[in-house]
Amino acid sequence: MAAEQYLGVILAAGHGSRMGPFGEEVPKPVAPICNKPLLVYQLEHLRGLGITDIIIVIGHLGHVITQILGNGAAYGVRIRYVEQEKRLGLAHAVGQLEKLIDRPFFLMLGDIYFEVDDLAQMIRTLEQQKAAAVLAVKDENDANAIRKNFSVHLHADGTVKRVIEKPRHIENRLKGCGLYLFDLHIFDAIRRTPRTALRDEYELTDSIQILVELDYRVCIAPVVTWDMNLTFIHDLIACCQRQLRHLGQHACIGTGCTIPEGCTLIDTVLGDGVHIEHPITLERCVVLPGSRVRSRADLRDCVITPSALLPAADAPPA
Repeated sequence: MAAEQYLGVILAAGHGSRMGPFGEEVPKPVAPICNKPLLVYQLEHLRGLGITDIIIVIGHLGHVITQILGNGAAYGVRIRYVEQEKRLGLAHAVGQLEKLIDRPFFLMLGDIYFEVDDLAQMIRTLEQQKAAAVLAVKDENDANAIRKNFSVHLHADGTVKRVIEKPRHIENRLKGCGLYLFDLHIFDAIRRTPRTALRDEYELTDSIQILVELDYRVCIAPVVTWDMNLTFIHDLIACCQRQLRHLGQHACIGTGCTIPEGCTLIDTVLGDGVHIEHPITLERCVVLPGSRVRSRADLRDCVITPSALLPAADAPPA
């Protein structure tokens, strides 16, 4: 099956409640990573596979997402938007799209920054294994990262035996990464998915487990080399650090910025129209477009918006 016979779906309705004022001003899926919205990286992954027909599910501040991305023409894709009126879990969000989806589809969670290697492996696996689903996975050394996502357990033949959402006990290092390839059987599983008692939501991992129990083949593809779920301020900083390294730069500066002589930028990103008033050092900072930096003291590990300075004292190394 040619790549253009696949569809792209991105769930971008989340609320950045744990990012403070940043989440009130900027939807996480368009958080700027080196001055490029997070969703644009995902669109580029899909377009790189030849997938140009994309559905984006929006919710919180959805109008901001539509204003930034438009119809997708600027990125070589065609975007349709669907608004999620109720937040009842990932499976519910996907289930609402059943009437719009007529072919296998990639599903991406719109608040995760992915670095991938050979994403086309997922398509090859789906077709060669005649699978109903392929889960992107990563060999994860950080047990806490697995606890925040889901763990994957395999049969001896390498197919999926069990998926566990946010596991308390870690039995292996195989982490699911919020990137999936499904055929239309997933909707049969979603219709059988109950609400969870813990979060009162319809969990996508439960739907995947139902696929397994219905004897559909669910496979994995170890295509994710690094990923970060944007949950806290330091996550955005970490993503920008990664991208700066890929670019081979110590700073990324937007257009129309005012930077006084003697100002030093170290591993820092300035959006368009940023005005720095004093010759200070900014280290590991992300400054959003239109922000005015009035501080006379050096700043480190923070995100600056037009209305707030948001420190991330616990920022981990990228």
